[in-house]
Amino acid sequence: MASGVDRRVRLGVVGCADIARRRMLPAFAGLSDVDIVAVASRDGEKAGKLAADYGCEAVTGYDRLLGMDLDAVYVPLPAAHHAVWIERALRAGKHVLAEKPVTPSLEETADLVAQARERGLVLRENFLFPFHSQHHEVRRLVLAGAVGEVRSFEAAFTIPPRPSGDIRYRKDLAGGALLDVGVYPLKAAMLMLGPGLRVLGASLKVDSTYGVDVSGSVLLGAPGGVTAQLTFGMEHTYRANYAVWGSESHITVDRAYAPPADLTPIVRLGGEELSLEPDDQYTNAARSFVSAVRTGGPTSGESVELAQLVDAVRDAAR
Repeated sequence: MASGVDRRVRLGVVGCADIARRRMLPAFAGLSDVDIVAVASRDGEKAGKLAADYGCEAVTGYDRLLGMDLDAVYVPLPAAHHAVWIERALRAGKHVLAEKPVTPSLEETADLVAQARERGLVLRENFLFPFHSQHHEVRRLVLAGAVGEVRSFEAAFTIPPRPSGDIRYRKDLAGGALLDVGVYPLKAAMLMLGPGLRVLGASLKVDSTYGVDVSGSVLLGAPGGVTAQLTFGMEHTYRANYAVWGSESHITVDRAYAPPADLTPIVRLGGEELSLEPDDQYTNAARSFVSAVRTGGPTSGESVELAQLVDAVRDAAR
């Protein structure tokens, strides 16, 4: 296993999802200390097409890939398939980067995090936006007192309806707005308000045709009486922003969750616009994971904390 600066991290990919093809494989390929060794799919032709783009091996079947000499695997499968393949990867001694959520279940997520820690392996949930420098700047401004005392937080992530066959509408694959887009405002609240969040109320709109939630809202409470209002859904116009409101001013961020690498981010502090340097959250996230693999972790508890909030949202919405 890669454990120092003298060896490139050998990476395998479990699945050929769109985010792997468009975002994460290009990010990993751009790192000088990573070898993309193999791409696996249940469809050999699909694996072959993606593997050809990176000059790596195409593997038919995920078990075959886990038997290879790899340091880490990236798992961009539908959420319903995460638990089984993450656990198999950990048992095979591989570090794991899994697309969000780690699993749809708090119990399974907590169990996998515990297994990773017991084995000294990294298990990371692939949220990308926290690795963009615009959010570091917002946190710096808030800590420096730019808004005074924080009073409330607002965040939204909404997208237009997807085609009817989209996996987001498939209940058997753990589809639904909460796990697909709702976790972003929840994660943003964790990032900006810190630990100790609790769900005060929530609503989820379930589509009768698909049987999955298509929109929702959440009210969170944070230490010190701070509240957070979150909105999410996949039957809306596009919106991806958040705002920190304080006793003296406020900060707003648009294009919060998936800004292009060449975008000049704008952070608004009251009536002032602050232009920041473009940043590539995809490369930053890939580099951070590789660094964690080299040092052996540790696996954080943030995935469990998020899963607890998701569970509490479901309970409150019932």
